[in-house]
Amino acid sequence: MSSPLYTKFLADSRRGLIAWAVGCAVVGMGYASTYPEQKNNTDSMPTAFRESPHVDATAAGYLQATVFGLILPLLAMIYGITAGLRATASDEESGQMDLLLAHPATRTKLVVQRFAGAVTGALVICAVVWLALLAIRDGAELNSVTPVELLAQCVNLLLLCVTFAALAFGAGTAFGSKVAVLASSIVVGVIAYMGNSLYTQVGDGIKYVSPMYYYIGGEPLRNGFQWGDIAVLVILSAVFLAVGTVRFNRRDVNC
Repeated sequence: MSSPLYTKFLADSRRGLIAWAVGCAVVGMGYASTYPEQKNNTDSMPTAFRESPHVDATAAGYLQATVFGLILPLLAMIYGITAGLRATASDEESGQMDLLLAHPATRTKLVVQRFAGAVTGALVICAVVWLALLAIRDGAELNSVTPVELLAQCVNLLLLCVTFAALAFGAGTAFGSKVAVLASSIVVGVIAYMGNSLYTQVGDGIKYVSPMYYYIGGEPLRNGFQWGDIAVLVILSAVFLAVGTVRFNRRDVNC
């Protein structure tokens, strides 16, 4: 995609993007590399915790409980929310949005191009994470997880990040308020974590309202690409973005 709005967004965020990519890769490698020492410790975990994230002593179970079940999805959510906040509500509250809208570009194009920039950033981060884990796969005894299965989980990580970016973009463009972005993101984030973690205790149906379930519930690290889960995350992202864009086109922007 070639557009001043898209390229400007990426150029302005390049330093932060590099930091996010390197940081996520280092964190992922750090946790994954401890598998040989920690693989026998899962038996000491509470039963509910072991059952919820499908934890066991296998490489897939360990990665799903630590790298992809805890720290990286949290970082992905934070990146998505931050990107959406900076691209929409922050500019509007600071009075910069009127300068952007003064250019010969529709509001829809502004949202789509900036969202494409956020998606590109998420893609870079997840690609670096995948390559980093491939680099330590042999040394960390993770060979039972194939490169394709790692890729499948990283694709879902990308889509989780995109989902929260779309949520932040949607809330930001709909209301032009940082508070609205943060409030909606926190609510959905809590639902995501709690719904996926506690469904064995409070009822199986609650997991279906959690984006985390579609991110990791199909166990891509064991089963590869889960196309139904991928479709749900894509549709959810599209709905968040579309609702916000429609609202953005109809309301007065705070300048």
